[in-house]
Amino acid sequence: MLVGASTARTDDEPTLSADTGWQHIDDKNGVAVYSRARVGSGIREFKGAGIIAAPPATVEKVLSDVAAYRNFMPYVTEARIISQDGDKMVAYQRLNVPFVSNRDYTIQIEHGTMEGPNGTMSYRDTWQTDNEAGPPERHGAVRVKVNEGSWMLEPAGQGGDSTQATYQIYTDSGGVVPAFIANRASEMIIPRLFEAIRKQARDPRYK
Repeated sequence: MLVGASTARTDDEPTLSADTGWQHIDDKNGVAVYSRARVGSGIREFKGAGIIAAPPATVEKVLSDVAAYRNFMPYVTEARIISQDGDKMVAYQRLNVPFVSNRDYTIQIEHGTMEGPNGTMSYRDTWQTDNEAGPPERHGAVRVKVNEGSWMLEPAGQGGDSTQATYQIYTDSGGVVPAFIANRASEMIIPRLFEAIRKQARDPRYK
């Protein structure tokens, strides 16, 4: 499941996987933001890359704590695990996004790991929409039909005590939101997402 290097990095420069076509559009709060076009869609795909001052195993625990998302993830008002089987998880989320109606969706998440030659671990979580596995559409929330992406967590710093994190997302928020507004929203939320995870990773329960 994994792509990219699995060995520890000794610098704090964001790096991307081997895929192509990305345009660098912003740097904010230590996060490099990239986007690229998707064929046949005005909605762009986005990527963020930056350092999180915690080991990859700690960051993976934060990302796996779906039930706590409403306490620290931007805009999340409800999140719960529907089912879990080994490395696969089905999770439901509801978002309260400014200036538009609430959104909700169910996604299937798959967790992968890779051990590097020096014994360090890298993690890759991938997900895609799986609304049929979750609750039916509800009044007051627009159902998101497309939500796919990944987190890549690689060891960085001295002894792998930090994480080189790469986040990738392609989502169509649904409703009547123009593409340029949806794209701008995705671009702006990525640095906030990293900041939320950085803060949460300092909680001792994830050590």
